[in-house]
Amino acid sequence: MSETLELIQEWDKTFAKSEKVNHSKVTFHNRYGMTLVADMYVPKNAEGKLPAIAVCGPFGAVKEQASGLYAQTMAERGFLTIAFDPSFTGESSGTPRYMASPDINTEDFQAAIDFLSIQENVDSEKIGIIGICGWGGMALNVAALDTRIKATVASTMYDMTRVNANGYFDEEDNEETRYNNKVALNAQRITDYKNGSYELGGGCLELPVPEDAPFYVKDYSEYYKGRSYHSRSLNSNGGWNKIGCMSFINQPILKYSNEIRSAVLVIHGEKAHSCYFSKDAYKDMTTNSKYADNKELMIIPNAVHTDLYDNMEVIPFDKIEKFFNENF
Repeated sequence: MSETLELIQEWDKTFAKSEKVNHSKVTFHNRYGMTLVADMYVPKNAEGKLPAIAVCGPFGAVKEQASGLYAQTMAERGFLTIAFDPSFTGESSGTPRYMASPDINTEDFQAAIDFLSIQENVDSEKIGIIGICGWGGMALNVAALDTRIKATVASTMYDMTRVNANGYFDEEDNEETRYNNKVALNAQRITDYKNGSYELGGGCLELPVPEDAPFYVKDYSEYYKGRSYHSRSLNSNGGWNKIGCMSFINQPILKYSNEIRSAVLVIHGEKAHSCYFSKDAYKDMTTNSKYADNKELMIIPNAVHTDLYDNMEVIPFDKIEKFFNENF
């Protein structure tokens, strides 16, 4: 069912290659027939069936950036891991490019679970997921749907449905603003249809960022345009299609989060502009829930949003390792 894709074989990550793990490229398909490309990391000299973790995010990044760093690090700690590119991005298939979908992207994570479940060196009863940034919110949606997942980590998460519907900090949470936004997006659809192509929304600002830009804008640019630039990362380049995230506006992904029975660890930086997403998601997940005892919110003092992308002194890998081991 999978397509044949031309995959990059040389090491082109934004982080150093570990000598403690074996790395390879793998492919798998989702239920829509799209072929997803992943980097697999396996502890060297590993024997028997291993616990496994699928990693994705941030939203608009590629597996050569933060998700690969998480996957390689967790493999160093004894887990078989994959970091994958979602549909329409990176090396994965799906056209037109640079589209996003609450449904298809949820399916991407489930397809990763399908793939891991049938690997001979994976213990199918010990599979978890890590979602970073916008994929943190997606991971919670998957955890509410996929009963095969034993444990979930959401790191520096965004709820992409909330931010698309309400704007940052819910400053656009009113019917009139949403309506005007939808008018503009539907006009863009006509323009794109006439042109036979999709106009990009623009990625992060070029460096140096103007002094009067919000800190989080500078924070993103320094990561995507600076220290972790990658040629296949849409955030590092032209961004999503202008209509790429349109369907997120009225498809809330966290509606049933308080029905998640498996363990969840939500991690966020205290100084992150996005911290309210994790605090509110944790509250919603544990309020009026019979399954609150295995849920945890961890706030990292003084950390900003992208510290949890690649700052090895900030990302709590000891805690993440312990969390998975205790809940597998």
